[in-house]
Amino acid sequence: MTDLLADFYPWTKALHIVSMVTWMAGLFYMPRLFVYHVEHGETTPEIGPVFEIMEVKLLRLIMNPAFVATWIFGLALVFTPGIVDWSSVWPWTKAAAVLVLSWYHHWLGWRRKDFLLGRNTTSGRTFRIMNEVPTVCLLVIVFSVVLKF
Repeated sequence: MTDLLADFYPWTKALHIVSMVTWMAGLFYMPRLFVYHVEHGETTPEIGPVFEIMEVKLLRLIMNPAFVATWIFGLALVFTPGIVDWSSVWPWTKAAAVLVLSWYHHWLGWRRKDFLLGRNTTSGRTFRIMNEVPTVCLLVIVFSVVLKF
């Protein structure tokens, strides 16, 4: 099995990067949709359902598959011999940031359900602040992996 992972390492790494970029795009865009939904969708009733369609399609068709693919290819990289030095700090900081992003992904899903059920209490300002979470995590991940501190 480990020989197979080593043989496919370049493909696994490329697929991990593509799925991660796709996932991150969704993580950046969804809270922006929520900001517009809060600030315009609730004051203009006919546009609210349009936001709901955009949000559900973004989550189900783009973010969820990219989330799963990122985890699958990331774990394949972790189990590829010689790729991760667990005595270093970088895999642990990356793992922590990935766990925060995974929590954030689910938090966005919970907020989407709040909109669908008509019980959103989160402000546009809060969504704007929360939109910084993926930026900080992305910086931690990229610097951890590239600099390998």
